[in-house]
Amino acid sequence: MDFLKSAVASAMAAKGPPFPYNFGDKVDLDPSIWTLYNGTRREDGSDCSIFSFEIAANRSALPLARNALKKLRTLRHPGVIKVLDAVESETYIYIATERLVPLRWHVKRKSLSPETAKWGLYSIARTVKFINDEASSVHGNLKVASVYTTESGEWKLGGFEVLSNVKDDEAVIYLAKSGWDAIKRSPHSAVDAYDFGALIFEIFNGSFSSDQAGQTKNIPPSLHPSYKRLANPNPKARLTVAHFLEQGRRNGSFFDTPLIKLTEGVENLGVKTEEEREVFLDDLDQLTDDFPEDFFKMKVLPELLKSVEFGGGGPKAFGLVMKIATKLSNEDFDAKVLPVLLRLFGNPDRAIRVCLLDNLPLMIDRLSQKTVNDKIFPQIVTGFTDVAPVVREQTLKSVLTIITKLSDRTINGELLKYLAKTANDEQPGIRTNTTICLGKIAKHLGTSSRSKVLIAAFSRSLRDPFIHARNAALMALSVTSEHFSDEDCATRVLPAICPSLIDKEKLIRDQAVKTLDVYVQRIKKAVESMPETALPPESAISGNPRMGTPQAEAAAGWAGWAISSFTNKLSAAAGDITSSNGASSVPASSSAPPSRPPTAAPITSNSSASPLHRQAVKFPPPSAPLTRNPSTTGELFFPEDDNNDDGADFDAWGDMGDMDDDDTSTPNKMTASISSNQSNDNPFAEPSSSKKKPAVTTTASSKPFDDGSEPDFAGWLAQQAEKKKGGVLGGSKALPKGLGKTTTATTAKKTTVPVKSKPVVVKKKIDTKPKDDDGDDGWGGW
Repeated sequence: MDFLKSAVASAMAAKGPPFPYNFGDKVDLDPSIWTLYNGTRREDGSDCSIFSFEIAANRSALPLARNALKKLRTLRHPGVIKVLDAVESETYIYIATERLVPLRWHVKRKSLSPETAKWGLYSIARTVKFINDEASSVHGNLKVASVYTTESGEWKLGGFEVLSNVKDDEAVIYLAKSGWDAIKRSPHSAVDAYDFGALIFEIFNGSFSSDQAGQTKNIPPSLHPSYKRLANPNPKARLTVAHFLEQGRRNGSFFDTPLIKLTEGVENLGVKTEEEREVFLDDLDQLTDDFPEDFFKMKVLPELLKSVEFGGGGPKAFGLVMKIATKLSNEDFDAKVLPVLLRLFGNPDRAIRVCLLDNLPLMIDRLSQKTVNDKIFPQIVTGFTDVAPVVREQTLKSVLTIITKLSDRTINGELLKYLAKTANDEQPGIRTNTTICLGKIAKHLGTSSRSKVLIAAFSRSLRDPFIHARNAALMALSVTSEHFSDEDCATRVLPAICPSLIDKEKLIRDQAVKTLDVYVQRIKKAVESMPETALPPESAISGNPRMGTPQAEAAAGWAGWAISSFTNKLSAAAGDITSSNGASSVPASSSAPPSRPPTAAPITSNSSASPLHRQAVKFPPPSAPLTRNPSTTGELFFPEDDNNDDGADFDAWGDMGDMDDDDTSTPNKMTASISSNQSNDNPFAEPSSSKKKPAVTTTASSKPFDDGSEPDFAGWLAQQAEKKKGGVLGGSKALPKGLGKTTTATTAKKTTVPVKSKPVVVKKKIDTKPKDDDGDDGWGGW
């Protein structure tokens, strides 16, 4: 039905002069010569209202309709209905105005608060004063049906059908009804003063009759004295609307309210001084929520946005913008606020930037993911490197607000890069907040890099000199345990937590115990599902014995192989020195002599092996106690982890190597040397007395004796013969070149274990005369 009405109205408009507006729904109205429609402008679709007068249906009221159109066009005042366009033809009069709602709707619903009613009456009083004083006219039709509200909630005055200038003898007000010529004998403002009193009563009570004039039912007490004077039966004794307005403006009077101050101040906010602007914004911030929301949206918000962006309103004005914006619909927010926000995020003013970051929680739900990720985040990240700590801190806090609107690529790329910088910030509070931030956004990090980033960052924070940074790291570890694998918990996290157990601060020690318990319980739960051993079962080993060998023997052989292999490793790393008569000398350690394998028997002097072979076999380095050594037999059980790449892809988070044991960080190469108690330079130096026997000791040295060349037996023997002939037997005897050190396959590895042992004295008599029977070459039973 409404569609048909709209179509008919549009068709009627098409017959007359051009009227670029479309008719919409009909609006209920008090009895009037006008019919009110909601309309839209064809050019841009903006809303409007259309007053329609059909001449054929109400020709007697045509002079009143024409008078109303004339006065609406000529009277220019903020309190008068704003006319957009009007057309008049022989059949109709159309007046297009701003979108209006009859005040009667609000009065019937009793939706007007006392403050809003005062604000509306103040606006109507100003308009009536203008008509009476500046226009020297009489409205003559002042009532609720003549008042309308705009989209912003402002009250606008209409009903100009009988509005007349008192100086015009042919004024329509005199022609409308007989007896109105009495107006000429009384103050012309007396009619509107009485009607204004009736309007006050009707607004607060819903209706008015002549016998209720002067009654104060439901009217605020502050209005009583002035209201009664408006309804005085004597026209000459009545209070004019201008005087009523003046009394209400007095300090503490009924029109001295924050909302009325706001309406007057917002219109010239851009030209106020800084002090006046601060006072106005303080008053605006104190307004309660019972004020008209539409006015704030349509009037206050645009002025505040202008003040923030161009007029120096600053953070306080922006805070009020966000307070008002919370009541906007998503469409209004995108149209009115979002464009200004995007421009403000690029503003270099630090005060504005901090204010924007503080108010992000109020606007984040209104922002799309694309807007945040592509337009806002690139502007926000500049705050991570700002020289002002407060900007860096607020930028860091804003991460928690916008994290859900960022893409995975942005989070794991650019965001982590900036968080790595704030983790090393000079301000301890920013470092602490970075740790807290990482703990809270852990679930949003990529699964491939999450554990590396968190372990590196939290481990660094555990070494922070600031107590709260260390405490934050411990608490973050306790709440992010589910993001780490069992292996990371045992090999990375627990070793990082343990130093905090003996922290100098009790707060840290207590939190470390709690955090450690979380991971211990995690490990306990993990090992419950692990097998008792990783070795294959015995049945699998003895299931396929070798041909001709019993199963039991095969099992024993497998075990024996494992033990003998381990023993051979130890034997290869142990040394033995044998005297010329075949007795072996066992090096004595500082505590107890190391055990020798039962199979390692000394080789006697009558061996058929060559002297060089005998020396290589009989002069291994002394046995050493077992330690974890990657370059000897220990690497069978403790292989180095060559696949550890934690931190390799995240160098900004620091090196995790300092979490390892410093004692094993640098391997020591072991060498065997033989020295006397006289000189350390010559490993074979003889004692000063020929009766004293040479002492053989095994010590650790960082320099090898052998330079890799062939042994020089002939030269050495010749040197010894010359010394004997010359009587120089007390000098030092050096080994032939190439035999300064005897090595095995094991000692060629990277690292061996140093052995500290006491020198063992071996009684030996050196005879330089060649022996033909055994070819000993003078090495004493080698």
